[in-house]
Amino acid sequence: FGGPYIVNERFDKASANAALASGKADAVAFGVPFIANPDLPARLAADAPLNEAHPETFYGKGPVGYIDYPRL
Repeated sequence: FGGPYIVNERFDKASANAALASGKADAVAFGVPFIANPDLPARLAADAPLNEAHPETFYGKGPVGYIDYPRL
């Protein structure tokens, strides 16, 4: 495979940076952390704690699990 390699699945800031620095990945995608942290880039930049995701609310009806996670 000769194209960009994007990794995903259970990365945090430290492991994402390690994958990028080692050349094991060209980019890191964050899925679930973005659902619970709509301000994820700001949180990572500030070394702020992340909100805990509540998977039981994913893909449901209404605002719970979509717009009720606190921002910085």
